[in-house]
Amino acid sequence: MREEELPQHLARLHLQHAVDDLVQVEVPRTPRHELIIEGAGFARARAHKGRQRLRRLYTLPDRVAPDMRLLIVGLNPSPASAESGIGFHRPGNRFWPAATAAGLASIDRDPDHALEHHGMGMTDIVKRTTRRADELSRDEFQAGMRRVEQLVEWLQPGTVVFVGLQGWRLAVDRKARGGWQPGELGGRPVYLMPSTSGLNAHDTVDTLTTHFRAAIRR
Repeated sequence: MREEELPQHLARLHLQHAVDDLVQVEVPRTPRHELIIEGAGFARARAHKGRQRLRRLYTLPDRVAPDMRLLIVGLNPSPASAESGIGFHRPGNRFWPAATAAGLASIDRDPDHALEHHGMGMTDIVKRTTRRADELSRDEFQAGMRRVEQLVEWLQPGTVVFVGLQGWRLAVDRKARGGWQPGELGGRPVYLMPSTSGLNAHDTVDTLTTHFRAAIRR
């Protein structure tokens, strides 16, 4: 199996197993070995003769591939997302209605279809699942941002879209405002947009759709 196919292969394995299950897979030793395993929602248990025994974690696996149109980066998985395997799954979240209206998806809450047919990949800054993003520390966001940067350097999506201002502000620029950012991440342009959570009373499906459309136009 080619290295570029591993994230999707491991994501499927993640969704087929329960938390703490041990899964034996063949993962080639490359400089991106740990990056791929962590992004897929596993921790390495032990290796034997080229095969890895991985432990399935309570998190959400990345949906990523080469030639993505956009890479969507959330803050971290909610319990609803970790349990369903679908990012932004919690009731009241406006992500999927806005993404569908913007043409980034055509089937509600189907990240695999969105990746394959619309080039929309998905990951999170922090892989640890919490009920609220404010349970995470600045150190976690900074470490997670380094992982996302490595992922972007490898797969080179058209644009990196951060959903939610908090993570970028804690890890990169505390004064950042929504819209295109002055610098790049992993050599790719960055668009920062508000949270799609229902707790964000300042935005609607329409305003969030406008942000997605702006990110597509670059």
